[in-house]
Amino acid sequence: MASGGLLQVMSADERLSKWETLEVGELVDYHVFGVRQVVRRSTRTGRPGRYQVLHMPAWVNVVALTPGGAVVLVEQYRHGLDAVTLEIPGGVVDPGEEPAVTAARELREETGYVGAAPRLIGTVHPNPAIQDNAATTWLIEDARPTAETSPDDGEHILVHTVPRAEVPRLLTDGRISHSLVVAAFHWLHLWEAERGNP
Repeated sequence: MASGGLLQVMSADERLSKWETLEVGELVDYHVFGVRQVVRRSTRTGRPGRYQVLHMPAWVNVVALTPGGAVVLVEQYRHGLDAVTLEIPGGVVDPGEEPAVTAARELREETGYVGAAPRLIGTVHPNPAIQDNAATTWLIEDARPTAETSPDDGEHILVHTVPRAEVPRLLTDGRISHSLVVAAFHWLHLWEAERGNP
């Protein structure tokens, strides 16, 4: 910390380096994710340490906007929280599948909505401390309920549409609490602001 509590701005020659990987353990597969132990040498101390990394597939989130400007949301039960959550459509990118294709597919399967070609508006790494994957957010405009839903066996989904203006309230009151969904709406806000349409 700099004097006065302000963070010092790092110069270009103060960048950190990647740690050297000394060992990579075998991946233990749990279907939804895998766990691998790695041994890496600290660039600060020079000492090796053991770390666990969750190997996870890429994810997509879909912000779908109807012609009237409403947002398509999904309500579903989540095992991690043992609770029902309000989210946007999304899911795992299948092997060999392009994320844009996944985005359109997940929207259609979960909600029955189909729209314009997906547009990438942001990418995040959900938890780089322990996970190795990325999550992309896709915007699909002109979304209309023109298809049959086809949820997975483990899914029971209710579809809602809410006015775009209601989203900030749903975020601040905690009704939408999924961190990747919060990030997706941040990407939407930035995308809209760049076009002068916040």
